[in-house]
Amino acid sequence: MLTHSGFSAICLGVAAACVAGCATQEAGGQFSREMRLTKTTYGTAPGQGQADRYTLTNANGMEVSITNYGGIVTSLLAPDADGTFADVVLGYPDFEGYLNNNPFFGCLVGRFGNRIANGRFTLDGVEYQLAVNNGPNHLHGGLKGFDKVLWDATPVRRRDALGLRLFYLSPDGEEGYPGNLRTTVHYWLTNDNELEIVYEAETDKPTPVNLTHHSYFHLDGQGEGDILDHVMMINASHYTPVDETLIPTGEIAPVAGTPFDFTTPARIGERIDADHEQIKYGGGYDHNYVLDSQDGSLALAARVVGPRSGRVMEVYTTEPGMQLYTGNFLDGSITGKEGKSYHKRYGFCLETQHFPDSPNQPAFPSSILRPGETYYQKTVYRFTTR
Repeated sequence: MLTHSGFSAICLGVAAACVAGCATQEAGGQFSREMRLTKTTYGTAPGQGQADRYTLTNANGMEVSITNYGGIVTSLLAPDADGTFADVVLGYPDFEGYLNNNPFFGCLVGRFGNRIANGRFTLDGVEYQLAVNNGPNHLHGGLKGFDKVLWDATPVRRRDALGLRLFYLSPDGEEGYPGNLRTTVHYWLTNDNELEIVYEAETDKPTPVNLTHHSYFHLDGQGEGDILDHVMMINASHYTPVDETLIPTGEIAPVAGTPFDFTTPARIGERIDADHEQIKYGGGYDHNYVLDSQDGSLALAARVVGPRSGRVMEVYTTEPGMQLYTGNFLDGSITGKEGKSYHKRYGFCLETQHFPDSPNQPAFPSSILRPGETYYQKTVYRFTTR
């Protein structure tokens, strides 16, 4: 079945025949009648090749579109309390936007999400210098991190979900990091309205690894004003304060009595402009939370409610930390989907992670991956309604 020129269905149901792309599926039967996975050519990444976009639709009509350029989630359609669907992630209307001036909308981040002080770390007695791309610091993998490369993409399936498997080999020395790093990321859209992300990596030399996902969410619909009235709960009684360049000081501080306390639900905007040094450094929230669950099990990290739509997003993760970022540097200069401009605090990010600058912070959970080990983390964004 062809839906329009250049846009073909990968597999459309029990009785349907597969067209181009079906040979890449995993064995074990076809997708259920209600689930769909489609593929279209999306654009050309200069010097890399053709980028494709894959759209996964579950049995409930929830839909996520992902491009193999940067593993970017370009749209995520979720129902509100009345069953009306809206796109709840910020992004661009076309591929060109992601090539130019992209503030990490929807992407996979690596090798190291968040910041490393001065772009330097010492590992096993050897000092490594990384690209410096955020003031004096290294941010989100450098000048050409995992958000700016073409990943090998393979549609996959399991009984309750459609998925996309992405693979990238980061060569030894890329952006200054040691070791050949083989990274596989699975995106799954389940029939429980969950976007599940599973990350795995292996290396042939010791190297820091800290992978995450960077969607900017607005649960009432992208471009529909600021997110200050969203009500948020974060399962974290501590956070990591930062210096003026947003590098952790090394302290693990309690949130109690500070603007960072979301242990009970509160409006994001309730204390976002508080007279507090840490708020001033971040221009709002741009801080790592030390999640209360630290045993590596999949645990609830956060719950957010859209004030008008009644959409609820829960975040579950195996990671020890999560960055809350409230779009403080959006300034209205970006025109996003449907011609909407994105202004300050028009989206929030919940980036599950190891702590920022952890290669330089021996008291933080280690982010060093060694040969023979497998990096693994799982994060689930679950959508329901009030």
